[in-house]
Parts: sequence; C-alpha cells; structure tokens
Amino acid sequence: MAARKRIFGWVIVAGGAAAAAASLLPTQTAPDAAPVAKPQGQVAKPAEPLLAALPSREGIGQPRGEFLGSRSWAPPQTPARPQAAPVAAPPVVAPAAPPMPYRVAGQVVHDGKAQVVLARDDRVLTVREGDTLEGGYRVESIRADRVTLVYTPLGIEQHLSAALTPEPPRAVAAAPQPAADSRPAQLRWEGPARVQAGNPFDVALKLTSAQAVRSSPLQLSYDAKLLEAVAVRAGGFFADGNFTYRVNPGGSIFVGASGAGAVAADAEFLIVTFRPIRSGAAELKLSSVVLQGASGRIVHEPPAAFRTAIVQ
Repeated sequence: MAARKRIFGWVIVAGGAAAAAASLLPTQTAPDAAPVAKPQGQVAKPAEPLLAALPSREGIGQPRGEFLGSRSWAPPQTPARPQAAPVAAPPVVAPAAPPMPYRVAGQVVHDGKAQVVLARDDRVLTVREGDTLEGGYRVESIRADRVTLVYTPLGIEQHLSAALTPEPPRAVAAAPQPAADSRPAQLRWEGPARVQAGNPFDVALKLTSAQAVRSSPLQLSYDAKLLEAVAVRAGGFFADGNFTYRVNPGGSIFVGASGAGAVAADAEFLIVTFRPIRSGAAELKLSSVVLQGASGRIVHEPPAAFRTAIVQ
C-alpha cells in the first residue's frame, strides 16, 4: 500500500515537471493563410479607434534638400526702392539791373546838341548820347521828358525822368561876336560877413557874363559841422527856366539850371539859405561849375570862396 502511494506521488511529480517544460518551449504559430480578396463593393472596416487618433508622421530619412547641392555666395539683392516723385525746379528769376546810381541834375546845349548833367554821389558830369558811364551804363537817348540809360552787362534800359528844353535849331551861320564877348564871365558870392548861431541867413551867387548863358551845372561845398543847408532856390536869372538841386548831408549841393539864354550883369544865379550850427569860421565855395552858351562853353574866372564868422 505504501509502495503504491509512492508510485502515485512520483507520477504526479513527473506530470508537473512535464507541464512546466511544455510551458517553456516557444509557441508554434500556424502559417499565414493566403490573403483573401475582398469582394467588390465591400466597404473597408474602419481602423481601430486608438490607432486612428494617432497623428500621421512621415517616414524616417525623407530628404530635406539636395544633397551636396551648389550654393551661391553672392550677397542677397536688395529690393528696388520706389522712385520718389520728381521735385519741381525753382522758378527762374529774370536778371535785374542794380539800383540806378545816377539822377538828372540839369541840361546844357553844346554845338546844337543837347547834353544832360547827371549827378552821382558827390560828383556831377555832363553827358551826351552814346557816352559810356561808370558802373556799366551807356547813354542811349536824351529826350525832353526823360533820359534813357542802358545797363550794358544785361542790355536793360532804365529811364530817368527829366524836364528838359527841346534842342534849339542849329544856326546856319554864326554872327560875328563883338570884342566884349571874349571877356571871361565872373561869379561872386554875396552874403553877411558875420552871423549868429541859430539864425538863418542867405548867400547869393551873382553872375556877370557878356555872352548869353543858357545853362550851368555846378556843385557847392561847405562845412556841415558849422552850416546846415535849409533851402536852395533859383535866382532871378533862371526864374523862368528849369532849376533842380540835391543837398548832400555830408556838405555838398548839386545844382542844374537852364533857361532861354541871356547876358547877365551881376544877376542872381541862385540863393542858398543856411542855418549856423555853432561858432566858427564857415566857408562856402564852388567845387565845380560849367557855363554853357549858345556856341559852347563860356570861359569864366575862378570864383573866390565865401567866408563868414559865426558867433554865439
């Protein structure tokens, strides 16, 4: 009995060992069956829900560009900027002549030709048509109402207003002059020898000429520290003619006078009114003077200066 139990125990142990060995051997799978063709019209079964939820990915090793491709080392091109609108050119300014430096101071007639006395700053000059002046000017024409000057660098005409007498007709034959006409003309001053500071006084320029005097440009000069020019007027000799003047505060007076022409015997040429400023020895003189007659310039003696004492 005991031997039978031992035999039965060994059988159980041997069976357990065999079962354990069988579980350790690899499991043999049956070969895959041939794929069965799906009948036409049959709808494929949807994928498993878990697999369908996963995102699709590209396969590993997908090339991203050309392997060992060429490469340009040139700098990248800058895109062209839009062109700005064209800027309008500034308007063209026409050239202009400088301010006119001359003014008409009087008129003279020489050999039947009208000549004009022009003043510039502290100078006076007698000009005729065609003369060239300082500053690039040329005398283009002389008319009774105006004098035309041309600024030659630009060819621009400029007009000076004037009240000139018409040109006299030329004489066919000059009449013989008496011997007395050859005597030079005389100019002299007439005025007080002593004046008081602050009280105006008059000084007259007297003219004596055996030849008829038609016109005369002249320039006066004085000490502006002692005298102040208050007024300038034509004397009786040119009362019915043309008379112009300009006072320079620096101490000079420009005068242009013209008339019909007449002989003069101690006649008043012009009268100047002065106001004495302070005490001292004041002097008035003719810086330049030209006497014009019907046949040209009249010779005259140099006039003496006028002097007066100013007292307080």
